[in-house]
Amino acid sequence: MTDVMIPPALILIAGALLVPFLKGQIRKLYVPAVSLVALGVTLLLAPGMQCNITVLQGYTASLLHVDALSLVVGYIFAFAGLLALIYARDEERAGHQVASLIQIGSGLGIVFAGDFFTLFVFWELLAVSSVMLIWYGATPVSRDAGLRYILLHIFGGGCLLGAIVISVAATGSFVVGPVESGLSLLLLLVAIGVNAAFIALHVWLPDSYPRSTVPGAVILCIFTTKAAIYLLARTSPGAEGVAYMGGLMVIYGVIFALLQNDVRKLLSYHIVSQVGYMVAAIGIGTALAVNGGIAHLFNHILYKSLLFMCMGAVIAQTGRSNLSELGGLAKKMPVTLVTCVIAAAAISGIPGFNGFISKGMIISSAAEAHLGVLEIILIAGSVGTLLSFAKLTYYAFFAKNDGIEAREAPLPMLIAMVIAATCCIIYGLYPALLYAILPYPVDYHAFGLSHFAESALVIGAAAAILFLARKLFVPKDKNVPEFMELYRSCGNGFIWFCTVPLTRLAVWLTSAQDRVIRGLEWFARNPAASFPLLAMAGIAPIACRVLPEERASAFERDLEDKIQLYPGDPELIRGSGYGLFLVSLLLLVYFLIVFFSASAK
Repeated sequence: MTDVMIPPALILIAGALLVPFLKGQIRKLYVPAVSLVALGVTLLLAPGMQCNITVLQGYTASLLHVDALSLVVGYIFAFAGLLALIYARDEERAGHQVASLIQIGSGLGIVFAGDFFTLFVFWELLAVSSVMLIWYGATPVSRDAGLRYILLHIFGGGCLLGAIVISVAATGSFVVGPVESGLSLLLLLVAIGVNAAFIALHVWLPDSYPRSTVPGAVILCIFTTKAAIYLLARTSPGAEGVAYMGGLMVIYGVIFALLQNDVRKLLSYHIVSQVGYMVAAIGIGTALAVNGGIAHLFNHILYKSLLFMCMGAVIAQTGRSNLSELGGLAKKMPVTLVTCVIAAAAISGIPGFNGFISKGMIISSAAEAHLGVLEIILIAGSVGTLLSFAKLTYYAFFAKNDGIEAREAPLPMLIAMVIAATCCIIYGLYPALLYAILPYPVDYHAFGLSHFAESALVIGAAAAILFLARKLFVPKDKNVPEFMELYRSCGNGFIWFCTVPLTRLAVWLTSAQDRVIRGLEWFARNPAASFPLLAMAGIAPIACRVLPEERASAFERDLEDKIQLYPGDPELIRGSGYGLFLVSLLLLVYFLIVFFSASAK
């Protein structure tokens, strides 16, 4: 099939350009309507459809290239984007709405891009719209977080462009597909690592998402990391080193999530952890693993966006974002509570919810690939995840707090939350609905006895830890050291090095240069007289020690007199003898150079 369709990305981006010209209720209805149209077009796509545009002589941009992998990611991007805009219906700032539509359009543009340079354009547009959503947080910390986001993503974009140029130069192909080992693959993995939050490149995520607007954080949590996972699956599946990076992300994200007090920072670290499962799956690279990674991408968008919706509703209704300040909301926000519990069960892999299906596929693929250490890491991550969301749910809704005032979230928020929660249950109970759209045929039985036993082990381990060490999970109102602190320390150290030691070195070199110049100037006044003076000055300290006192004093007076008389009679200095001396001196230097060069040979 080679049918031509309008790319959904262009619908959203073109629609965003009209937003500033609309007002009030019309604009509030228009924004989700544009996203609904894009979702409808996405649902009509089928493998083989394309849209190519000639932009330069000899180069055609492939704005739409549909296959099984791009379809499943495109479906969830378009659907989750619509839910996020329904949730954000009461957001009245036109710029925020423009950024939201561009964000969704950029995500879909990356997924359906058929050539690398089209993908790069959407990749950068995704970063620009993300910064806009962060800056709409409208606080000094959100401004600073946006600047840090820009710096790191400029680095990632530069690596991606370098990888594309090297790959195209080597292969002559612009088609988005597997990249051969070498410098291009290394640069590509670094670029993907920035957006996918590989450890050491992840610092932008927990730094920026909590500082965005409430609806902006919901949109941000959907696209950037998952677009990177899509590109990883498209270009470099099956790298075992990448798989273990995923395992590191799982454990690192869980540990730092457990330490957080701010609810959105906790959720941000769990993005690192959950994306780690996807990275591990793509790194394993088998059909079951890639299916599991893409299924987890699909499910993660549902339950993670739902968690950001629930906590966003809590923040919007209470004005508080720290667990230590929350509690007592179970009766005041019952719909938010129920949807949050569903999302928490889904992300924890509880049977009956969608996370149980995809997480089980990934862990099973690690077992089939005989990666025992990675399998244990992924299971341990599940225990930590359950602990995190037991902590989040209890302290947000059930902890005693008689002084908190709140009421249920507005209707648009509740509609989006209920739809997302329903999807978490449907895909958990009927996984065949998801299996049908995965890239490879699925041969996996989600409800096998071993998988239930594994879940029982995770639940039992989490329950035992909570019983034995529940005091460790009490939220603490203090700053937790983060990787960003290391970057700040390194940055401050670099600035200190430039301003203190380098400045002192520059001053010393300048002073040394001045002394050398003055010495050469002094020497050039009368080289014939300078040699005896230098010799006498060199032996003066020794002479003063070894000679009798009278002779030593006479030597010093003679040296001082010669210094006073230096450089001597200018007429004699300008005579022919002076010139002959200089020539002889130069010839001597030349002879020594030639002699030692010949000796070295």
